[in-house]
Amino acid sequence: VQLQASGGGLVQAGGSLRLSCVASGRTFSSYAVGWFRQAPGKEREFVASITSSGSSTDYADVLKGRFTISRDNAKNTAYLQMNSLKPEDTAVYYCAASLRYSGRDTGGYNYWGQGTQVTVSS
Repeated sequence: VQLQASGGGLVQAGGSLRLSCVASGRTFSSYAVGWFRQAPGKEREFVASITSSGSSTDYADVLKGRFTISRDNAKNTAYLQMNSLKPEDTAVYYCAASLRYSGRDTGGYNYWGQGTQVTVSS
């Protein structure tokens, strides 16, 4: 499966963005999806994940209540709604997919998108 992340940009603190991850090539509804982010000089970190059906989600503890992951299998797309953005949310955001639900495990994802830059100004 090929993944294309988009929706990043420059936003002021307190603002919102919605990232999209469009999949092509295989049956998207068979894949669990995760969002990760990597800030300059830091390791890639888990943001959120969702099962293939969308019935279960998980979030990094520090992001609960501000970020929401969802998916529309009819559109082969997963989303990450980000609200109340903070400067520390600045990073490149990546979506990833796996046939087996991998949750927070970066190594469990077989397919990765190219990343989309999110910059939050103070």
